Order: sequence, then C-alpha cells, then structure tokens
Amino acid sequence: MSEIKVNSIKGVGASTAAITVNNTDGTCTANITNNLSNRNLIINGAMQVAQRGTSSTDSGYGSVDRFRVQHGGTDEAPTQAQVDVASGTTPYTLGFRKAFRITNGNQTSGAGATDSIHFEYYAEAQDIANSGWNYLSSSSFITLSFWIKSSVAQNFQGRVRTRQGTSYNYAFETGSLSADTWTKITKTIPGNSNLQFDNDTAKNFQIDIYAFYGTDYTSSTVSLDTWAAYASGTQVKDVTSTWYTTNDATLEITGVQLEVSDHATDFEHRSYAQELQLCKRYFFKWNRSGTNRYTYSGGYSSHATSAFYEFNFSPEMRAAPSAGSFSDANVTGANWTHLSADCAQYIATATSPSAGARIASAVDFSAEL
Repeated sequence: MSEIKVNSIKGVGASTAAITVNNTDGTCTANITNNLSNRNLIINGAMQVAQRGTSSTDSGYGSVDRFRVQHGGTDEAPTQAQVDVASGTTPYTLGFRKAFRITNGNQTSGAGATDSIHFEYYAEAQDIANSGWNYLSSSSFITLSFWIKSSVAQNFQGRVRTRQGTSYNYAFETGSLSADTWTKITKTIPGNSNLQFDNDTAKNFQIDIYAFYGTDYTSSTVSLDTWAAYASGTQVKDVTSTWYTTNDATLEITGVQLEVSDHATDFEHRSYAQELQLCKRYFFKWNRSGTNRYTYSGGYSSHATSAFYEFNFSPEMRAAPSAGSFSDANVTGANWTHLSADCAQYIATATSPSAGARIASAVDFSAEL
C-alpha cells in the first residue's frame, strides 16, 4: 500500500496552508473558512436594513444602516437610496436582493477641487483589535471584497484608513468598470507595524469608495495597495471626473465583506433579523411607522396631562445616543431627563387634559460612529 507523507497542503498562490498535518500523531488542522460564521466584520453588508428610510439627499447617514454617503461642493445634492438588485444578475444569483445606490445630481459647474461624493463605512476599533488579525504584521492579512456597478464606464478610487495613533491610509482602485455591469472587487491588505487599534468603541477602521474626490484631496503620486501615513492631499490617486459630470449617473454597491484572511471567501449572508439587531447598536428608530399612539412606553402615566417614558435599548447602544424630538401635536414641553447606552427617559406634557400625553411620532436614537 502506498502513502503520501506531507507536512501541509497549500493552494497555488496561497500564503497559508489549507491543511496542516501534525508530524507526531498524524492529526490535521483544516483551514476551512467558507462555512465559518461571524467572519464578516461589516454590519449590513448586503444592504438589507434601512431604518431611516429608503431614500435621502442628506450628506451622512440617510438611508441604508451603517453606510453613509458623504458629499460636498455639489451644485445639486446626490440621492442615496436602498434599491433592488435586478434578477438575472450575478449578485442576485448569489443571494443579494438589495444594494446601496448613489444617483448623481446635475453638477453644472464641473468637477471642483473640493467637490466630493463617496460611500463611507466606519468600524469600531475593538472590532478590529479582537478580530484575530495580527495587524502589526505584514504577513497577516485582512481582505475587503464587494460588488460594484456604475452607469458610467470608468476606474474608481477607494481607500481604507486607520484613525487612532498616527493615521495610516491604504489606497486602491477598482480598475476599469464596464457600464451597467456588476463587478466583484477584492483587496487583500497586509498588516503594518504602524497601525493602532485600541480595544474601545471609537471609530477607527474607515472604508471609502469614491464616485468623485476633488484634486485638493488626491494626487497622481499616490502609491496603490500599500500603507502610507495619512495626509489630506494624498488620500487616493486622482479620480476621473466622467461619472461626476454626468447628470443622474449612478453607482451601486452590495455584498461588502471584511474578513481575516489572505483571500476572499463566499459572502456570509445573515438574516434580516440578525442584521437589524446589529444595526440597533448604532441607530434605533422607535415607533418606526410613526402611526402607533402610545400613552407611555415602559414607564407610567403620572396624571392626565403628562407621562414619563422609558425606552430600553436592546441591544445596548454603542454609547449614550443623541435623541430626536417628538413631532406630535398632542405633546409640548417635552424634556429628556436621561440618556445612556442602555436606556432613555423622557417627560412629556399634553396640550390638553383630555388628550393625555400620548405620542404618535417616530423617534430616532443615534450612537453612530
């Protein structure tokens, strides 16, 4: 009987072994990542959750949870929106039903040096610190992958950035995209001895994908796919302006995954319920429809014209949130008495004794990065 004796089995081009054999007792360890849960460090990477609404022209958070669209210097604000992934496309066949889209406005004055439109995502420092990535070692890797589609054929720029200690920047590009065609982008990023990730809730790992970024922030001298100290004027290579100067141009992303690996694995699909619960750590909309009427919530009605409200957050929010106001005709003189990561307390006064302090307004609580 023949046998093969090996120490490990490694794929062509891989830096780590798929199977490692113990030379003493013959047991083996398999590096199987496709079926492991909790690989994806990105929350809502399939764009399923949009608590704020499906469309907004706000700069910042406005639609899809945990992702934001930043814009500045525009003549007409772009629209950020949660949209459907078309059937028959590759992302659709892989289980993606939602995407995050930017629709450009009409930038009549052209591409200015300080103009910008881009997707942005922030992760907590502790999520990277506890991920298992040896981020100080150049032989340890984290891999970012995502699907992207543009209505305009061009090359787009992106970067990741650390924000604690000395800020470092890692610039990349998508390569030339064909118009109206979904393309999967994969970037395997090594560690670097200058990176810092504290074990705290601060925003640190930043991901940006640029529809456009003005020349005040870019340079043709930027080196791609390598870490460099962050500088405002050299964040990414110069960004082609074709998309930005095309009225109503669109740019979409979905399937965003960040994992500790030297290669991209299949996307980790989580249920809507799981993603919603993860998103509520950062943003929670109470009485989301704004139509249900509440006399109190977890508290008690003190008398005919006022009530004490207590909102208990589950899960606990990242930090003590900011809170929106009640926009309800039956309530005046409302006052937040307490805000913490696990609960919020509120005293409301009714406009008349017969109305009671009943509230039929949605309220936002935000502890976003």
